[in-house]
Amino acid sequence: MPKTRYHNVDNVSTDKTLKEFRQWREERRRKKKDYSYVVPNTPPRLSYLSENSLESTITWIGHSTFFLQYEGMNIITDPIWARRLGFEKRLGQPGIAISEVPPIDLILISHSHYDHLHIASIRKLYRAGTTLVVPVGLKRKMLRKGFRNCMEMEWWQEIKLGKIKLTFVPTQHWTRRTPWDTNTSHWGGYILEPAESENKRLSPNLYFAGDSGYFPGFKEIGNRYKIDITLMPIGAYEPEWFMTSQHVNPEEAIQAFLDVGAETMIPMHYGTFRLADDTAREALDRMESARVKHGISENRIRTLSYGETLVVQSENRTSGQ
Repeated sequence: MPKTRYHNVDNVSTDKTLKEFRQWREERRRKKKDYSYVVPNTPPRLSYLSENSLESTITWIGHSTFFLQYEGMNIITDPIWARRLGFEKRLGQPGIAISEVPPIDLILISHSHYDHLHIASIRKLYRAGTTLVVPVGLKRKMLRKGFRNCMEMEWWQEIKLGKIKLTFVPTQHWTRRTPWDTNTSHWGGYILEPAESENKRLSPNLYFAGDSGYFPGFKEIGNRYKIDITLMPIGAYEPEWFMTSQHVNPEEAIQAFLDVGAETMIPMHYGTFRLADDTAREALDRMESARVKHGISENRIRTLSYGETLVVQSENRTSGQ
């Protein structure tokens, strides 16, 4: 029986030829990059996070991994605590050691790439009370791995988990873990909203954008949902002729932030692994230039260090660690 293959909006292709891969590798060998800047670590607020069940919090672990506290649930996005990713060594220490993460209620997976779906990290986080949510096409794999409490979602599907309304929304990307499973599961981001109407003024609507190239779907998401805070990728974009269909560059990330209409943006997907040829410093500097160009207030872009916690107070007033 042929496997289902998933596609992007408007069937935008992210396929690359072997010739293009070789061209990228040749370019990489010729480049000289300054990797001296390392994203700083902030000592995590472990006591507060362990006891908190009322306030919404966002703590950056690294890459696309966040520890979220939302509507009384402890949530992890795209968990990866690996020291290495293939031949690439992790560039910064995780914001919270995996052994010190409070018990997890919900794990959200945006897609199956190894830097977003790290099985060893999930095993250490998963417990009897944990729900694992994955894109359509991935559930069977995760059940085989022993994660029995697993749900899969299609684009625009909504489910209720505890006091959270969770929606899976499109991105422009692709998936593969082996040479034989290209695009056999989907990819996307998540919208988190309070399911209880009395909390809708108190808890922000969060948008975890996963991994994506720039595409019209950002505007559609903004039209469908009121988003307060977006977790938006800004890295792994160079060389842009190669990466553009699958990863936003910093200027596109700022435009996507404007498209979705969020009040606050937290950048992610930079500085943790060397997935492409850009550096953390370059990504941050270009993001800042784009912010200034668009006249966006400085306090609307919240750049976190590893382990730093943003506490989201009522009516989306935020405070740092």
